[in-house]
This record gives sequence, structure tokens and C-alpha cells, in this order.
Amino acid sequence: MQKRAVAIVLVLSLSMISVRVAGQQGPISDLPMRQPPPPDTTLMKQQANQNMSASAPLRITVGKKSSEWTPALLAALPHTSFTVYNEHIKSNQTYSGVELIALLAPLGVSEKPHGKDLRFYMVAAGADGYKAVYSVAEVTPDLHDATIIVADTLDGKPLAESGPLQLIATGEKRPARWVRNLVSIKVQEAD
Repeated sequence: MQKRAVAIVLVLSLSMISVRVAGQQGPISDLPMRQPPPPDTTLMKQQANQNMSASAPLRITVGKKSSEWTPALLAALPHTSFTVYNEHIKSNQTYSGVELIALLAPLGVSEKPHGKDLRFYMVAAGADGYKAVYSVAEVTPDLHDATIIVADTLDGKPLAESGPLQLIATGEKRPARWVRNLVSIKVQEAD
């Protein structure tokens, strides 16, 4: 009986030794499994956004009318510049670009909206799927003091990580409705 007990202890001891990994003790089910590091999704998204925005022009749609704008086409239009405080980076930045109303007016958006014109709003979307909504009244200087531009430069240089185009608005406490890697603007009518 004594030999049998020694044999059982010896078998159990050997099984415990075989599951020791890197100095850790215990059965294999108690050991943490090594997982591969997660992919750097931030870098992957930035690369995808740069590739998408570099190849896709900004498409503006108002009803059945639409136009497409590349950075080169926008660069030829009159630009407006302003300095705004960016709450995210706690610093002033100077953006330059084309006033949004100048791009919307040729498609039928009134520069002096009234009555039924005030039912319209626009949805601006970035390559990453981020969207922001503005009323048409907010984009027209006739009714609103803020200026909204499709920016193509920041501090005198082409937009880099947030570009090539970005929707920027003055008069906002933080840049929550600024849209990076701007790829579309759709004007719609509220019910």
C-alpha cells in the first residue's frame, strides 16, 4: 500500500512539473493564455481615411443636383481665412478655405433663405463615417454670424491628418461639428 501511495504522489508531481510554464505553478487551465497584441486600429483608420479621402472628391448633393470638388478645384476659388480656438488641442489655429454657401448656392440653396427655405438642413460626412448636421440658416451669412468653410489649409499648409478637406465653423465652443476628411454634404428637407 505504501508503494502505491508513493507511485500516486510521484505521478501527480510529474504532471504538475509538466504544466509549469516560465516559473509559474498550477494546472495549465490556471495559467494566463498569451494573446497576440491587438492591431493598432488608430493607425489603420488613419491610413484608410487618407487613402479614401485622397482618392474621393467631396460630393455635394442638393435634391437631384450634385457637384464634386477636389482640393485642386477648390484651390482655384476665392478663399476665406480665420483663426479659431481648437478646444481639443487647446490652441488657436488658422484655417483657410471656401465658404460653404459658395458651393451650395450654384446647386439651388438660397443665400438669403426665408420661409420654406428654412426647412432645409445639411449632413456633412467624413471618410470615417462621422457626421454632423447644420441648418441651412447656419451656413448663410445673411442669417447667421458664424462662417462655415470647406478648409484645405491649416496655418498656411495643406491639411495633413485631417484632410485633404475639412469642414470648419466659427462661433462654436468646441470643434464637435467639424468634420475631418470631408467626403460628402447632402442637403435635405425636414418633414
